[in-house]
Amino acid sequence: MRKLKVALAVLGAALLVFLVPPLAGSGRDDVAGTQIRGLRVMVPNTPGGGYDITARTAVKAIEDSELNGPTEVFNLPGAGGTVGLGRLVNESGNGALVMSMGLGVVGSVYTNHSPVSLQDTTAIAKLTEEADVIVVAKGSPYRTIHDLIAAWKADPGAVPVGGGSSPGGPDHLAPMLTARAIGLPAKDVNYVPFDGGGELMASVLGSKVAFGVSGIGETRDQIAAGELRALAVTSPERVPGIDAPTLQESGVDVSFTNWRGIVAPPGISDAEREKLIGLFTRLHDTEQWREAMRLNGWTDAFQTGDEFGAFLKSENDRVASVLKELGAA
Repeated sequence: MRKLKVALAVLGAALLVFLVPPLAGSGRDDVAGTQIRGLRVMVPNTPGGGYDITARTAVKAIEDSELNGPTEVFNLPGAGGTVGLGRLVNESGNGALVMSMGLGVVGSVYTNHSPVSLQDTTAIAKLTEEADVIVVAKGSPYRTIHDLIAAWKADPGAVPVGGGSSPGGPDHLAPMLTARAIGLPAKDVNYVPFDGGGELMASVLGSKVAFGVSGIGETRDQIAAGELRALAVTSPERVPGIDAPTLQESGVDVSFTNWRGIVAPPGISDAEREKLIGLFTRLHDTEQWREAMRLNGWTDAFQTGDEFGAFLKSENDRVASVLKELGAA
């Protein structure tokens, strides 16, 4: 009798193998068909820049929340993000690749004469907005934004400004708009571009440029450590945790914010597009992402799909107009 029971148990187990779908390796999202296996996130600038911080923060929150399996982040810098953009467009139909990007890529398309633009990609999601901050090294003679402006106007060539984006990017547009507001001709501005916030911060700390303009998330740690001094922020309101006035309250009529988001290659299927939109929508709703935004000083600016696509078109037109006005395009 005992042998018969064992035989029946083995037979029952064997039948289950055929009748019940395997569960090994499939999380709750995979069961729902929302997992994107082999997902890769391209960063089109160097490690430490805004796109890089955004991408790695998002992927950590995605993995910590078990929204997706292992997700790779890799860097492909060059030409203000347009090298990565070209790679993305050439990956037409690849539903397991996205790119972290933002306002800087919009401008770089013009200033680098890129053969492709963000209009050639699939819009997935706009994630955040962020103020830029004007910073100097702790040993800088400029204690306030008024000290800096006085020296800048007196001898623009001797007061180089560094930015973590190529001409046309946010770190270029912010000081150029500031220069225009204080009556400094665009041709007199000595702008030094760097490929990402990591390179820029090293140059500011090493006093290779007189001051730098970059995102809050790229500078917050150095400001908190006392290595950088924040002189002003470009947003219309002060930024919590940053002891610096806005440009507007300092008498400089500039209000400017950067934004960052996610795009995918062209030619992906509707189902792949919806999977990607769904992933970043679920990310947006997690506590991990909300906490990351708070810690980095990012403002929630969530948009997806066609709405984000329309925003990209309007930003493309706006940046083209500003660059033309500044003589940079």
